[in-house]
Amino acid sequence: MEIRYAAHPREVKGYDTERLRDEFLIERLFVDDKLVLSYSHVDRFIIGGAIPANGPVKLEADPATIGAATFLERREIGIINVGGRGTVTVDGDVYTMDSKDCLYVGRGAKDVVFASEQADQPAKYYLNSAPAHQTYPTVKAAISEASPTHLGSLDNSNERTIYRYIHTGGIQSCQLVMGMTLLKTGSMWNTMPCHTHNRRSEVYFYFDMPDNGVVFHLMGEPTETRHVVVRNEQAVISPSWSIHSGVGTSSYTFIWGMAGENQTFEDMDAVAMKDLR
Repeated sequence: MEIRYAAHPREVKGYDTERLRDEFLIERLFVDDKLVLSYSHVDRFIIGGAIPANGPVKLEADPATIGAATFLERREIGIINVGGRGTVTVDGDVYTMDSKDCLYVGRGAKDVVFASEQADQPAKYYLNSAPAHQTYPTVKAAISEASPTHLGSLDNSNERTIYRYIHTGGIQSCQLVMGMTLLKTGSMWNTMPCHTHNRRSEVYFYFDMPDNGVVFHLMGEPTETRHVVVRNEQAVISPSWSIHSGVGTSSYTFIWGMAGENQTFEDMDAVAMKDLR
């Protein structure tokens, strides 16, 4: 498990491109038949991925790293499949996962196993995990069961639909909030006008991008913005003091996950366009 430490905004002002990428960008989330995890000291968030290409992959972590006998002893996890059809087995219960299906697994589950139905079209499980103080039931939701919100317009190149899976009005959790945003063809901007939310951190995972496509992910304080070039199936850690927005070379999809003091989706501090620098 890779470990990422928290960064003060004053220090980030002096980061060059390489340092920004080292601190905030997770470049490789998927390796065949392996569990890939990054532990962030920002809200104790764990970001990961699993491709069960040739056989099942189990959710586990070094007990010395997380200080627990099992991964979910003191944690909850949100799982979204961004690949082919597969299954997630939780303590013997099997959940079939199509593309863009979400599964929430609560604190205390002991055995979580990822599998694919077809080796030539393996499932790809993207994972977000946060500490949990009580147990909520394991729940699956297809994208058709998520709460949609339509925003933006083609005139502003930001027509998109936000689907909320794990939130106060959907799948219940301790602190994890998770969903997906799909941009319409011809739209490239996300989350603009932008915002911060000092009470929560966030992680963006970008996918459904062509091999030669990129997203210029904007981060930093509103008056000290920086950018990170993100490619397909990479994630960016966004601390609470940072904006999180981006523009791509074509339309794309991204999964957002949040953890922190509350689960109120609308709890954000808007940034006026005139104040961006």
